[in-house]
Amino acid sequence: MTSTSGNCAADAESLFGADGNRKIHLLVFTSLYPNAEQPRHGVFVEERLRHLVDSGRITATVVAPVPWFPFRHQCFGPYATFAKVPEHEQRYGIHISHPRYPVIPKLGMNIAPSLMVRALLPVFQKLKASGTDFDLIDAHYFYPDGVAAVRLAKAMGKPVVITARGNDVTLIPHYRRPRQQIKWAAESAAAVVTVSQALKEKLAALGVNPEKITVLRNGVDLDRFGPRDRTAIRSKLGLKGLVWLTVGHLIERKGVHIALTALAKLPDVTLLIAGQGPEEARLRQLVARLDIATRVRFLGTIPHAELCDYYNAADTLVLASSREGMPNVALESLACGTPVLAAPFDGVTELLSAPEAGEIAEHRTAEAMVSAWLRLRERAPARAATRCHAEQLGWWPVVEAQQNLYASVMDVWHRNMQSEVTQ
Repeated sequence: MTSTSGNCAADAESLFGADGNRKIHLLVFTSLYPNAEQPRHGVFVEERLRHLVDSGRITATVVAPVPWFPFRHQCFGPYATFAKVPEHEQRYGIHISHPRYPVIPKLGMNIAPSLMVRALLPVFQKLKASGTDFDLIDAHYFYPDGVAAVRLAKAMGKPVVITARGNDVTLIPHYRRPRQQIKWAAESAAAVVTVSQALKEKLAALGVNPEKITVLRNGVDLDRFGPRDRTAIRSKLGLKGLVWLTVGHLIERKGVHIALTALAKLPDVTLLIAGQGPEEARLRQLVARLDIATRVRFLGTIPHAELCDYYNAADTLVLASSREGMPNVALESLACGTPVLAAPFDGVTELLSAPEAGEIAEHRTAEAMVSAWLRLRERAPARAATRCHAEQLGWWPVVEAQQNLYASVMDVWHRNMQSEVTQ
């Protein structure tokens, strides 16, 4: 007779953590998740989930919908990218589905959650029917994802936790109908998470009970991002002198134009721009007008695994954004020992809470960024001290707190279900 003990052990390991408790199975629901065509899209969501799964107490299935579009030709720009995203894939051993949902550009903002629910409810029902059941829905980004997640959770009889990440509570609530739906979703969710205290305060200002909101910042992988041989890296990249670095999607609110204007006032600094986006052509024109082309490098999109070299090569990461949640690029830079030069967006003091972490400009202007740079340069924090600050920002405290939150949600949920049965 063939022994089945090995298979039983494997099955038990997949169901129970090292402490003997049953693992919590998340259904992660968000349109912000990396895929084969957009490997940096929502990477902060994937990073958190990856570390949760690595803890041994969580299992997960990801439903990361993408807008429906029929044509793949590059002339259709980002819509063609949506069409190329695979229906299913695996990343870090986690199964990911990318179902399609309809999007009506410019006109469909108010009905976006309804369109998403209509397209996704059959997907959720099929998952459950196929045996892929889940304990709770872990939703990221309040609108339309979080609103849709609450409606889907009600239909499936499951609790939902929603994480707010930035624009979903700093920008979208400026519109009346989405603001109402965001508040309803927050009130209906089992728990709400924000990645910064500033975002918690924004949600509370909308009328959400602050006692329901837990602040759990993003973390940083301290093994993947850390000090390396800086001299060798700079030699390999052909860099000399002082170097600024920007990393991110090239859109107006990221403020790369402010960094370029500041650079024009600092003839001894070179700027590396990692990223692509709709502002690239305009930024290149600005470089030409400012006559700084010899001191600016457009690097395009740099694979996540290679960013560590660029953080190590730079003297500072420049973050001139008008708003952010808890920017991963800043955490990664600090972990590499590189301080951050930042504009004064909401929540930045939570990130740069010590002198060795960097410098915050007084205003979001080129002149203020130059002044902040001169202060940072004069102070010259040791890279080892910057790294030491970052070591307080690793993933494991966040993962532990997140697991405890899920466990608390499940405990309350089961007690409520038992109460309903006994009544």
